[in-house]
Amino acid sequence: MTNAPPMKLLPESLRCAESTSGVVLVVHGGAGTILPENLTPQLEDAFKHSLASALRAGYDDLQQGKSAIDAVETAVRVLEDDPLFNAGRGAVFTADGRNELDAAIMDGGTGKAGAVAGVVKPKNPITLARAVMERTPFVFLAGAGADRLAEDLHLAIVDPPYFWTETRWKQLNDQQKRESEGSASGGDGFTMSLSEDNKFGTVGAVAVDNAGNVAGATSTGGMTNKRYGRVGDSPVIGAGTWADNETCAVSATGHGEYFLRLAVAHDIAARMRYTGVSLENAAAEVIHHEVSKIGGSGGVIAIDRHGNAALPFNTAGMYRGYITRDGTVHVSIYREE
Repeated sequence: MTNAPPMKLLPESLRCAESTSGVVLVVHGGAGTILPENLTPQLEDAFKHSLASALRAGYDDLQQGKSAIDAVETAVRVLEDDPLFNAGRGAVFTADGRNELDAAIMDGGTGKAGAVAGVVKPKNPITLARAVMERTPFVFLAGAGADRLAEDLHLAIVDPPYFWTETRWKQLNDQQKRESEGSASGGDGFTMSLSEDNKFGTVGAVAVDNAGNVAGATSTGGMTNKRYGRVGDSPVIGAGTWADNETCAVSATGHGEYFLRLAVAHDIAARMRYTGVSLENAAAEVIHHEVSKIGGSGGVIAIDRHGNAALPFNTAGMYRGYITRDGTVHVSIYREE
């Protein structure tokens, strides 16, 4: 596209129903306690610009006749390259001061999927996840083996300093200080590491292409100060990522342990398949009832092959946006916008 399509705030109907139609691509940049008083107008604009850039990049793929898989990979790569988001370049640090990255991608037309966890070398973990899906007989690779595959396939590799950002380093130091003070007072470091500030950083995309195939992709740096090789829901097929042409594509963001226990992404698809409910109702039921009733927080983006989209979340905000068939971009952050 030569001219950037207009950008609008989410319409009132979507803010109320958390769904819309005529959509070809949806993205998110994480959900959580995102409040207007915590973001400057300049930072709000930066987040919205980034979301819009990801949408337009993926939309360009679709306009060129490329697949939904191409579109979601492209959109997620844009977000991985932006230090604003906890994925790729802006990934949070582990307790050991490292960046361990997770990603997953799934093709709703073929049912194939690829995922990686705990990688430290690929510039774009989502591209490695796609390589696992398309260029190996495997689905899920982790750690040094996954890093070695990225090298063997000559994917873009970066040194650890590439992922270092002052904001994330400060978050690690602040979190470790809070945990140290809490432990001195008899607190539980495991519980504190699951605080609101740490559990929601993720990016994702879902899309439908001209052939009616859907795809989903998710990427994350995980949780600030995570230990012991902790992996959340993002790279787990069926928990944080799912795609099936007969139902929908889903990318989740939230408290990973809860989303893992509930297999959130697949549950939404299963409700559509086995009970016949709409995408809107299936997604809302899972987020607002199942996740909420066990104390979990977060949201999902989802799309079906007809261009119906759902973006429910039970937190104060979720960085999110979508683009319609005519190229109009909609972005939003807060629940009450």
